Amino acid sequence: MKGIILAGGAGTRLHPVTRAVSKQLLPVYDKPMIYYPLSVLMLAGIRDILVITTPDEQPMFRRLLGDGSGLGIRLGYAAQPRPEGIAQAFLIGAEHIDGEPCALVLGDNIFHGPGFAALLRRCIECVRRGDHGAVLFGYHVRDPQRYGVGVADADGRLVDIEEKPARPRSTQAITGLYLYDRQVVDIARGLRPSARGELEITDVNRAYLEKGRARLVDLGRGFAWLDTGTHDSLLEAGQYVQVLEHRQGVRIACVEEIALERGWIDAHTCHELGRAQATSGYGEYVMAVAKASGGGA
Repeated sequence: MKGIILAGGAGTRLHPVTRAVSKQLLPVYDKPMIYYPLSVLMLAGIRDILVITTPDEQPMFRRLLGDGSGLGIRLGYAAQPRPEGIAQAFLIGAEHIDGEPCALVLGDNIFHGPGFAALLRRCIECVRRGDHGAVLFGYHVRDPQRYGVGVADADGRLVDIEEKPARPRSTQAITGLYLYDRQVVDIARGLRPSARGELEITDVNRAYLEKGRARLVDLGRGFAWLDTGTHDSLLEAGQYVQVLEHRQGVRIACVEEIALERGWIDAHTCHELGRAQATSGYGEYVMAVAKASGGGA
C-alpha cells in the first residue's frame, strides 16, 4: 500500500504564524507537526510515501525529512499549487499510487491510542483482500454539528455521511485518515468541483458508500484524535503530548524509534540519528532507545 501525506494549504486559521512557514512544520511540543502523520503511516507498515506540499515550502520539508532513506523508507515530494480539495491529492499523487491501494493522512491530524498499529494493519489487510473499498476512521465528538459525520450499521458498514448536520444521527466525526483500494484515482478523476471549487473527499467516500464498499471504524475510548488547525487546538495538542511523554517516559511519534522497531534500520543507525540531535531531549531519547537495543558505544 502506498501512502500520501497532504501537507499543503495556506493555514489561514493560524495566521500570522503561518504567513512565514507551513503549519505542518510548526512544533507540536518536541517535534514538527509532520512527524505525527508520518508516524501513522510508518506504524501501518507503509514505507513508500508521497508528501504533498505547497511549491514554496517544499524545500523546507526536503531539508527536514530528506528522501527517507535514513529511516528505511522512501519519501517523494509533489507540489499542490493551489488548495483545491483533499481529493486533489489523488490526482497529484496518481503516478505515485500507480494502481495500488493507498492511505491518505492529513498533515495536521494527530492520532494516538493503544493498539493503533495493529488496528491499522488489520484494516489495510481488509482493503488488500478486497473486503472493503474504503476504510474511514470515526471518532466520538461532543459537537458533531461541526464535523462531517459518518453513520454506520451494526456491522460497521458506512450507510450515510452528513456534513455538519443540524440534527446529527451519529457522534462519529470522520477523521483525516483514509484507506482506499486501487479504484480511488479513477473515482477522484470523475469528481466535479463543489460549490466552493474543491474536489471534496466526502464525494470520494460517497462513491464507495453507494457501492456498499465503505467501512467506518470507531477508534473508541482511549484514543485521541487532534486537529491542529487553530491556535487553541495547536496549543492543546502540544500540551497533550507533553503530559503523556512526561508521565510515561516515552515519545509519541518518534519516527526513529518506529523505524528501529519495524526493523527498517538497525540500532547503530538509530543511535547515529539521535547523536545528530544530541543537544535536545528528543535526540537523547533516540540514543537511549538505540542503546537499549544494542546500539551506541
